[in-house]
Amino acid sequence: MDEIRSNEPEGTPARAPNAGASAPSGGVGAERRFSARRKLAAVTRLLRGEPLETLARELNLTAARLSDWRDRALVAAEAAMKERERDGRDEELLRLKAKLGEVTMANELLERKIAALEGGRPLDRRRPKR
Repeated sequence: MDEIRSNEPEGTPARAPNAGASAPSGGVGAERRFSARRKLAAVTRLLRGEPLETLARELNLTAARLSDWRDRALVAAEAAMKERERDGRDEELLRLKAKLGEVTMANELLERKIAALEGGRPLDRRRPKR
């Protein structure tokens, strides 16, 4: 019978030949990538009350990575709740801001033109002719 030799010391418990091949991080093998939809499904399961360790083991992830996904999802959800709905006033505000910018730019251009025409000195008052 053929004997399989390994680099492990004698007496080490036997393990499957491909054990650790899909380790979550830092281990042997390639790390699986999760789509945004799968991440959201995992976070949803967490928020519904499934234990973190059990879910992490089932998905072959670290608990830290799974809790990071949960934290990021909660921050994004909070930001989404802070946004207010747009109404007609927003359109008017944008229009007025654009108009204010145009008027401000026109004033600056006119001030530069006046300064160039004056040559750096204010306009002289004309003396009446005698």
